[in-house]
Amino acid sequence: MTHNPWRRSLVKREPAELGKPLVDPAEWYPDDIKGSDTWIYQLSKSETAEIEAAVAGIEARGLDIKDITKAEFPLPRFAAALEDVRGELLDGRGFALVRGLDLTRLTKPQFAAAFWGIGTYLGEVLSQNASGHLLGHVKDIGEDYAKVRGYMTRAYMPLHCDQCDFLSLACFHNARSGGEHLICSSVALYNEMLRRRPDLATQLGQHYYRSRKNEIPLGETEPWIKQPIFGFHDGYFAARGVSDAIDKAQGLPGVPPLTDLDREALQMFRDVALELAVEIPFEHGDLFYLCNHVTLHSRKAFEDWPEPERKRHLLRLWLSTKGARPLPPEIAERSEGVYVEGTVFKAPVDVE
Repeated sequence: MTHNPWRRSLVKREPAELGKPLVDPAEWYPDDIKGSDTWIYQLSKSETAEIEAAVAGIEARGLDIKDITKAEFPLPRFAAALEDVRGELLDGRGFALVRGLDLTRLTKPQFAAAFWGIGTYLGEVLSQNASGHLLGHVKDIGEDYAKVRGYMTRAYMPLHCDQCDFLSLACFHNARSGGEHLICSSVALYNEMLRRRPDLATQLGQHYYRSRKNEIPLGETEPWIKQPIFGFHDGYFAARGVSDAIDKAQGLPGVPPLTDLDREALQMFRDVALELAVEIPFEHGDLFYLCNHVTLHSRKAFEDWPEPERKRHLLRLWLSTKGARPLPPEIAERSEGVYVEGTVFKAPVDVE
């Protein structure tokens, strides 16, 4: 029988308030993760067989990936485990890795269908960009990070959040070297900043402007949004990353300049986040999930294989839990993906 190390967190959350330390199961430090594998759910042979059977059913019915629903992807036994994983993302340590899919038994379209089908048990799939991609691809296509979003490049990406409740990644192939995935507990980050510099931690509780050029929803006109870095609502904590979008907002109409205190606080966030980050090793076939509101993520720069079929390739889903966790309104309304006028939704199995 396959050993499954998976265990739920036992820490109980206490009501969160800006300026006070957080007691939350999503607070963890690198040594907590390096010394444990309880965040890994190891699939059993019967569970992988169940997933493969569900994929075969999708193929037999000729369904497009974007049309796969929970009902169309039956997982009679594994469904209960996925509910447990979902609970750990919402109310536990905030991330999980599901391991055990065998890519020697699955083509890329079959792996994509499995990834999508499993995702329907965790949340509702969202659009990830202005092109309406529901199934995304983290793959270097030779673009410049200064001009496009980082997932299209092989550059280092700072620790950040995505516009969804749950981020999910599926590893189809790793890079020749580099590309390691990093995560950081934003709960631990807040607590550490509060301990060292409470003035800077509370400064990040105010609203910061972020650029959203080319991704402005229908009916809105402002090229920016405002969000707290450290947000609080109904006793729950939710963080946003300190990304380039804040710097890119400077100079946009209506955006005030950052103060010296702002810049010091933002830089401390970046520095401490790197101190607290831990590498999550991906194996081919791994499925990784995190709650964006308590977990930051990043990716190291990488060198790729010359052969097209061996290039680093992660599939990505953005998932919504439709309000399962209380969020500040400014964060909640920006956690439902990217939608612009005329968007046509699609789920390509590789980079278009």
